[in-house]
Order: sequence, then C-alpha cells, then structure tokens
Amino acid sequence: MSTIQLTDIVKRYGDGYLAVDRVGLDVRDGEFMILVGPSGCGKSTLLRMIVGLEDLTSGSIHIDGRRVDSLAPRDRNLAMVFQNYALYPHLTVFENIAFPLRLTKGKHTEDEITAKVQHAARLLDLHDHLNRRPAQLSGGQRQRVAMGRAIVRDAQAFLFDEPLSNLDAKLRGQMRTEIARMQRAMGMTTIYVTHDQTEAMTLGDRVAVLRRGVLQQCASPRELYEQPLNLFVAGFIGSPPMNFLPATIHGETMKLPFGDIPLTPAQQAALEGRNTAIVGIRPEHLEDAALAGRGTTDRIPLRVPVDVTEWLGSELYAYVPYAADPDIKAQLAELDRDLDGETIRTQMVVNLDPRSRIRAGTHAELLLDPTTLHLFDPATGRCLTRDDAAATRIAQESEADRLHALRSAQHAQPTPTTPTGEHPRPSARSGRPSAHRRRTNTPTADRNPGAGQG
Repeated sequence: MSTIQLTDIVKRYGDGYLAVDRVGLDVRDGEFMILVGPSGCGKSTLLRMIVGLEDLTSGSIHIDGRRVDSLAPRDRNLAMVFQNYALYPHLTVFENIAFPLRLTKGKHTEDEITAKVQHAARLLDLHDHLNRRPAQLSGGQRQRVAMGRAIVRDAQAFLFDEPLSNLDAKLRGQMRTEIARMQRAMGMTTIYVTHDQTEAMTLGDRVAVLRRGVLQQCASPRELYEQPLNLFVAGFIGSPPMNFLPATIHGETMKLPFGDIPLTPAQQAALEGRNTAIVGIRPEHLEDAALAGRGTTDRIPLRVPVDVTEWLGSELYAYVPYAADPDIKAQLAELDRDLDGETIRTQMVVNLDPRSRIRAGTHAELLLDPTTLHLFDPATGRCLTRDDAAATRIAQESEADRLHALRSAQHAQPTPTTPTGEHPRPSARSGRPSAHRRRTNTPTADRNPGAGQG
C-alpha cells in the first residue's frame, strides 16, 4: 500500500487548452479514491499524468514521499487497467496475466509466476478460464483478466480508467461489486476514473469531483450528498439529480414556484441581506401527502401540477414543470450542460413511493421537510447552508468505516500458495509475444488519446 500526493497539478496543451488547473489531492494508504466528472473535466488526463503517460506542465507527484513526475511509467511501479482491456488476443488468460512478470526477464521463477497467476485467478474467479483466449471470454471476464494482470505486478497502487464503460448495465453492477471486494481484500491504494456518479458513490472511500479541470470538492460520498460545497457538486451527486428552483426572500418566508416556505432560523441567518436564492431539493425529500404517516406535521404542503409520471416498480417518478426567470433559467441551463445534460424545460423531479396514486395530468399534494433544503448563492453557486461541523463529523465517521473495512477484509484474506499439480498450468500453445509479431498481436490500449479529454 502507498500514499499518493498531487500538488498543484497543471496540464496545459500546446494550443493553450487548460485541461487540469492546480489540482491538489492526498490519497491515503489503502484508500479507494474516485475521480469523477462530466466529459472533458480532466479526470483521465490527471490519471495519465499520475501513471506517466502525460507530462505535467507544472506541479509535483509524490508516491510514498518520493517524487516521481520525472520518472518513466515503468519506474513508478503503478498498475493501470484500461477501458478497452488491452489484452493480447493470441495469448491465453494465464499468459496475459503473467505477461508483466515475464517482462522482468528472470526476476521470477516459473513456479513463482504460476503461484501469482493462480492467486489472482482465485481472487477474480478466473481459475477455470486460464487456458482460454480473450475471444472466448465475456466482456466481464476480459476485464477481470486485465485486473489480474495488474494484481500480479505487486504494484504500489492500482489506476483504473473507466474500466466498466464497455459493459452492459447488469454486468457493470456485478463488476462494481467485484472491484470493491478485490480492493478491500488486497488493501491496495486505488485511483479510479469514471463519469458515472453511481460508480463513484458505491465504490469510493472519497470522491474527487472535477469541473473544467478544477477540483470542486473531495469528500466521502455521504458528505458530497449531504453537505455539497456548491451547485455543481449538488447537481452531479444523486440520482435523480437535485432539483434547483428559483426563490425570492420575503422576511421569514421564501417564495418558490409552487408556494411559500417558512425559513428556519439557520436558513434566515444564511440568507441575511439577500433577496434571491437558488433552492436545492432532492427528489426523495418530497413525499405524497396521501401516504404520509404520523409525525409529519412539520412538513410543508405543496400543491403541484404533474405532467408526466414514470412507474419503475420500486419507485415512481413524477415530473412537475414550472416557469423560471430568464436569468435563472440561463444559469441552470449552463449548469446542466456542464453536467452533460440538456435543459429542454425547467421542471422538478419527485421520487415517490411506488404505491402513490399520483398520475399525469393531475395536481398532486406533496409534503416537504424544510430542514432538508439546500440554499445556494445565485451569483457564485456557493452552498449557503453547508454545515461545516456536520461535514467534519461525516468525514471522521467515513474514515473510521474505511479503516474498519480494510482491517476486516485483510484479516480474511487468503495468502498465495505454492502451485501443485492440481492447478492448471500454461498450455504449450499459449505462446508469448515477441518483437517480430504482427501489429494485430499488440494490445488495443490507446497510448495517446486526444488531448484534453476527461
């Protein structure tokens, strides 16, 4: 396990495009760090600078206190898993996994190589596929082979560049679980790039959210969800995303498109001296008044028009259109574009109990807990109601949970065993790549994708 420190990392391309702007991160020993953001935010560029496939414009990278940004990729001892697997099609699964060990030319005996490959195969449930070739595997199995090749290297850290993007939705869910289990069992420091906030929330110990090359917030998934720093983070984290509504302030009351909301004392203090605000409401923080139970007397009733509903079995989505001031609408449209969306109309999404009888073309009676609202400065996007004390408490609890999970997983971790005759050995036809083989035998990883892409 290792620590990784990024200090004021800047990447500016020759045409002047600023892909990464003064990013600083401290990745802890054994931590699962997620880099997330929309397309073009700089997350993949940042990962490639860490591994050495891109040069820094300025800044520094340290691994376990040793500066490495001037070293070649092979000298940084990092294992990278690419989106497109980068497997040799003519090699068996065994030889694909063993490939980085054979590159060391004599450092490992054949028995040591076999033991390492079999250990990785057990971790990834590939033991029955060691003599197959990549063309005979499913997409998920190919990705596990790529992960196995990273495992056997005994690297200081794993780097994943959107490894699940090529898989279908069901397989992505299964592979998320496998990656989380493997990382915990090995206790390996891991940096993982994705544009999928579901992957970010389910996998990461902490998540670094980037926008246009700038780090917006780095925190645990829970802190990002409950205590976002700004509009962008609040809108990116959560599915469906947070609703943003314009509001005008009138003393102790806030006027929304659907009615008036009394302000709590803390909200009044946050809004002091302001006439307008952007209100953030999570879709799940609204409920159908017809299904409300006891203890909901502190909820605020809202009567809203519903024009579309979507019943998904476990939940019901209701879509509520509203009119917004042109300036606010333009600001929300720009935010939506940054989030890889496209605003067609201003609307609020409500996540309801599937038993709800709310239907399209009707008015619905909803209940809202005013203490769950997030208030944002329309000019800067800063969250005015963020509770720093609560954020600190969440960060401490999340770190304690991470360390507990690491200890528990490593206590149950099996150790590699010396190979015996029972285990599959590489077949005589497995083959090894050599310099004179055709280009079709090289892995498909792109070593120099388009500059500036996230």
